[in-house]
Amino acid sequence: MGIDSVTSFFGAWIRPALDILILAYLIYRTYRLLIKTQAVQLARGAALLVVIYAIAFFLKLDTLSWALNLLAPGLVIALALIFQPELRKIFIKLGQGGLFRRSNVPRSSQLDSILHAAEILAGKRRGALVVFTRFVALDDIIERGTRIDGEVSTSLLLSFFEYDTPLHDGAVVIKEGRIEAAGCFLPLSQQQDIMSTFGTRHRAALGISEESDAVVLVASEETGALSLAYDTRLYYDLKLPELRRRLTMLLEFGGERGAEKEDAHG
Repeated sequence: MGIDSVTSFFGAWIRPALDILILAYLIYRTYRLLIKTQAVQLARGAALLVVIYAIAFFLKLDTLSWALNLLAPGLVIALALIFQPELRKIFIKLGQGGLFRRSNVPRSSQLDSILHAAEILAGKRRGALVVFTRFVALDDIIERGTRIDGEVSTSLLLSFFEYDTPLHDGAVVIKEGRIEAAGCFLPLSQQQDIMSTFGTRHRAALGISEESDAVVLVASEETGALSLAYDTRLYYDLKLPELRRRLTMLLEFGGERGAEKEDAHG
């Protein structure tokens, strides 16, 4: 087979197939981003505008077409302002990849220490928030807390969440297998359908999961339940084996892939 034949075959079959596959992948990824960032309203609004414009174009509704052309730049800017939080989450998700990822996975013994501390705190009805950073940096959160840079241990974690300590109400941030900071205050969730029984800790855990790809371990002061928050969702009252499995999957694989793998097992 000559070079001309290979070139012809590539142009006739490989290039169109590659074109379609790449486009399909981009559409699929966009759909997953919209679902995970709860920006479906943005997609629906844009789709409605496209449909209206298509109707006006094909039916030759000149006045409507003129009005849409006139309003289009302003509508784009308005949509960007209205859905700014959702757009920000989309770009955060786009940045979640493994190419430049540093190792944020705690060792097995460290994870055991964290879960042991969480079990003790839950048994004593002492609230706790432990944030595991993944790909998205949490430097602004860390800077507002108290720098620790210490080894992960059960005793150290327990000391942070005692009632008479100044760091009790904040969160502990774990980065690259070390306790980076304590007493960190997290943004509260903007979701409207959160259960009324959830307190500030659960709302804070959801809040940071909405703004980053962090995984948050929550010990409830009211019920003693242990929960995980990630990818804008809260998984309430998980048992220790399930907590360990989910944390291992999420921190080992990271990002969307880890969440998909553990949800497939769940």
